[in-house]
Amino acid sequence: MLRKLLAAAAITTTLGLAACQNGPTPYQPGAGYQGGYTESRLENDRFRVSFKGNSLTNRETVENYLLFRAAELTLQNGYDTFTIVNRDTDKDSRLRSSGSPFMGSRLSYTYYHPRYGWVRAWEPYPYWWGPESYDEVTRYEAFAEVVMSRGQKGSDPNAFDARQVSQNLAGNIQRPTS
Repeated sequence: MLRKLLAAAAITTTLGLAACQNGPTPYQPGAGYQGGYTESRLENDRFRVSFKGNSLTNRETVENYLLFRAAELTLQNGYDTFTIVNRDTDKDSRLRSSGSPFMGSRLSYTYYHPRYGWVRAWEPYPYWWGPESYDEVTRYEAFAEVVMSRGQKGSDPNAFDARQVSQNLAGNIQRPTS
């Protein structure tokens, strides 16, 4: 019984710690698998910008973070407006399994007891195992080619005022906690 309780406590602790560390991708420089923003300068006034989220980051957040990064880059480089020349959002979906395919199987083990010697025991199945289930996991990555300019944005619907974008989206930007 003690062995079952220790195993259950270990699994609960592991899952709890994993849950605390996982959340939507924060607004941060790209860090490989974790995601974040990246940019590359194509010309003095032209950048390719992207933002990659994890499976807990929704499409709207990924696209907003991309626009926020474009606005930041525009202001950092001394420009006032930016125009989105090309823009796309990729959706990567896959199936993830959870639970155990061994539901109903017997878990058997042998242990040594000082009074009784080697003892063989079994359990119908650990209570934390359940039927195997599948769910879809989706990750989004947004890409844009951005051309920067000085002065008013004009009437182009793909042009943005970098200061306004930065001010309007700043309240929705979640930065890393550590």
